[in-house]
Amino acid sequence: MTQAYSGAIFSIGSNLGDRLGALRRASGLLGERAGHVTDKSFVYETPPWGVTSQPRFLNACVGARTCLSPRELLCEIKNIERIMGRAPRERWGPREIDIDILLYGDAAVDEPDLKIPHPFMLERAFVLIPLADIFPNMICPLSRSSAAELAEGLPRDGILRITAL
Repeated sequence: MTQAYSGAIFSIGSNLGDRLGALRRASGLLGERAGHVTDKSFVYETPPWGVTSQPRFLNACVGARTCLSPRELLCEIKNIERIMGRAPRERWGPREIDIDILLYGDAAVDEPDLKIPHPFMLERAFVLIPLADIFPNMICPLSRSSAAELAEGLPRDGILRITAL
């Protein structure tokens, strides 16, 4: 049986400052500003992706029911990142908080600054492993495989499950 989710699914990560506190605050702010948080994964410590010469990340996934459109959701995410002190830096570099929209129901969005499903989600163990925590049977639209199947096929070198979000 496959699992559908009609809300939005987010990946959140931090590798500067109080990383766990940042994830928990981001999850709370998503609930306050973007919708009702319904699901939270475990928190994982992961190696950096993209720019590898930086501190390790803490990552998690969050599911939320929302009435906001994908564009409105992106605006709220950017506001949350600003509220939390995210400073502009190099792409895929260190950050206080990073929030990405992975999925928005079955919507497909392809705009220059907003792509749903997230185009890199299948390449990132730090996304798929926590996603499989909360939606193991969900079929990922970019692959036709379940989140659990995709996560199982990824190397877990250097990935540590830390705590509940």
